[in-house]
This record gives sequence, structure tokens and C-alpha cells, in this order.
Amino acid sequence: MRFISTRGNAPAVTASEAILQGLAPDGGLYVPEEFPQISMRTLDQTSSYPELAYEVMAPFFIGDVLENQLAEICMEAFDFPVEMHWHSEREAVLELFWGPTAAFKDFGARFLAICMERLLKLQSRKLTILVATSGDTGGAVAAAFHGREGISVKVIFPKGRVSARQEKQLVCWGGNVEAYAVDGMFDDCQRMVKAAFMDSALSAREGLSSANSINLGRLLPQMVYSFHASLRMLEATGEQPLVIIPSGNVGNCCGAYWAKAMGAPIKRIALAVNANRTIPDYLESGVYGKRQSIATLANAMDVGDPSNMERLFHLFPDHSCFKANVSAQSIDDATIKTTIDRVYRQYGYVVCPHTATGERLRELLSPQEPSVVYATAHPAKFDTIVEPIIGRVVEIPEPLAHLLDMPGSYRSIEPDHRLLF
Repeated sequence: MRFISTRGNAPAVTASEAILQGLAPDGGLYVPEEFPQISMRTLDQTSSYPELAYEVMAPFFIGDVLENQLAEICMEAFDFPVEMHWHSEREAVLELFWGPTAAFKDFGARFLAICMERLLKLQSRKLTILVATSGDTGGAVAAAFHGREGISVKVIFPKGRVSARQEKQLVCWGGNVEAYAVDGMFDDCQRMVKAAFMDSALSAREGLSSANSINLGRLLPQMVYSFHASLRMLEATGEQPLVIIPSGNVGNCCGAYWAKAMGAPIKRIALAVNANRTIPDYLESGVYGKRQSIATLANAMDVGDPSNMERLFHLFPDHSCFKANVSAQSIDDATIKTTIDRVYRQYGYVVCPHTATGERLRELLSPQEPSVVYATAHPAKFDTIVEPIIGRVVEIPEPLAHLLDMPGSYRSIEPDHRLLF
């Protein structure tokens, strides 16, 4: 299996080469040359989530240096629960927040970190990871890479635009992990990372790589839980589900579209976005316009220029094709609050602001088919928003509580990538 750049001006590479490079030399993102078809019979025989992960990702590592280590990597990376909460027989929530940092980013970050560490040992190399974060990515990457040999990490976040508990997860590590608070928005942080990569002399000198969802190693594991959720719903109802995904940088939904292309039993996919309307506006107008992000309660989705749109455009290359496959609706802050309240009163279930956008979209769509909403983060990470609405304290998961007790430090900088080095 080989991977090509979305921009078409870079050599095809293996999965491991794509993982170590992060961004293709022409500035594009790596995508598979083709999508292998997965046998449902094979998946039916899996007995654990790590086994499912191995079967889904194995075709992408055929002939790769990590091919014979993939099963072991999956066992190490996915050693936490993947739960489905059922509101009813046909309405489920896929809880992706039981990893070390209580967010779905743990899946991709842990897989990527383990792959990179093994590859660097094989090559006797060192890397510097740059990661821009709007909230949860940086904490997951920091946790996954902390203490790993041959890797240093620079976490870059917009100052004052992440929740207090999210910030604690970004700045508490030390050692091989450094945190930088940027005077700007997430888009500024993302531009800093891209600028550093496009500075060829700097990139070569520092051995730069990425752990954002632009990295293939983050995206491949995000396909797996699309299979997991759709297979569970198919087993429970006999029908393929609607999958509703809170979306910011569009990596999570890209993983779902890739899974569907491989044969995951998904009927359709819908994206819930916050007040950052880049995707809904494109669907309506046919003109794609990047813009500055807007700060919202669902801060991890505050992205005005989603990086993985390039992968979606590669998959659906014109507006008519895109519109036939992608749907997205914007949910504002006031509706996020009322949805948190409604879901708690209706089901006794607590959701974070991001998951609330998905629950509101499910309500708007009133789907006839069974539906699954991705719960992207534990509500305890957003206590100052959620607890006043539901009128009670949200219990903090033990791994998150441990991180919140740790001391932290960071450097404040202007949005200039040269200040990171």
C-alpha cells in the first residue's frame, strides 16, 4: 500500500514514511492510493477493540516496516474502554473519552506516538513534533509522547481560548514536552506549524514532524471506531446507521468517510459544526472561503480553515460530488446550552459542548434510521459550562483528575514560528 499527496506533486510513500514526514514535500496531505475493501466476515470474528483496529488498519501496512508489529502496537495503543451509551434502542452515543486525557484524540495520538518511537529506534533518528491545538489535541499528544525516546514535543495553543482544565493538560508535562501560549487564535497556531514545515532549512535542522490530524498516523485509527460503532448498531438493529460527528479540523469525519469507503456499514454521515460555518457555507454557495475562527463554547471545534478539508476535497473533488456526500449544520452557543440541558433532562445523560452539537443535529434531522453521535470529550473537561446548566457536579475520571493535580508551565509568544526554536 502506498500513499500519495493530495496535491499530486510528491512521490508515493509507505505508511511509515508518511507518518514520519507528517506533511508531504509539496505541502499536501497523504491519502491512500486506493481504499481496500474489508470483509465483514473477518471483522465479525474479532473479539476486542485492538483486534478490530488491527484488521481495519492491516491493509494499509502491507509491505511496511511496521507490518509485523502492528498487532502489538494496537494492543498497546488501545488499552482503554470504547463504550456505547444507548438513549434508546435506535439512538446511541459513542463515548470516545475514556482514554488518558478524556478525549477522542487519545486514539490517534497514542497510535502515532508508538509508531513513531518504534520507527525512530529502527533508524537511529530523532524528531521534533509540532502540534497546534484548539483544546484536546495538545493534551492527548503530550500524554502520548511524554517520555518517549528520540522525540521532543512543542505544544502550541491559543492563549485564553481553551478551558482551564484543557490548559492544565497542555502545560503539566515538562521533560520532552514544551508548551507555548500564542497571542492569537487556533488558526494562528496552525499557520505557525505550516510555516515551520515549509521552512525547509528549519525543518531539516530540527527534524520536524506533525502530530495534528494532518498526520496519517492520527487519521488511520480514527477509521476504526467508525467500524466499531456502525457494526454495533447494525448488530443491534439490523440497519446501517446515520453517524453524526462534531467537527472542527475535520479529521474525525474524514476517518469516517474513509471507513465508509472501505465498506463500514454506515448509511450516511452528518457533520455538526459550531458558529464556524466554513463547511455549511461552502455547501450552500459552492465557493470555499477560509476565514478567521470564532470563539465558541465548543472551543475544540473553533476552526475557520480546517486542515483536513484538503483530504475531503480529494475524496469528493467537485461541489456537486461533495454536496452529494457531505452534510453539515451550524449550532450556535445558545443552542449548545439548551441541548446540554435537554439531553440531561430527557435521558439523565451529561454531554460536553461539542457532543451537544451532535445531539442537536440528531434532534434537527429526526432520523428514521438508527443514529450514533460521537461523544468527543468527557463533560468534566468543561465543568464551568456544563455544571451550571445541569445543576450538579460532574465526576472527574481518574486519569483526568491525576493530570489536574500536576503543576504546569508554559511560554507566552507572538504568532511567529521562529519563536519556537
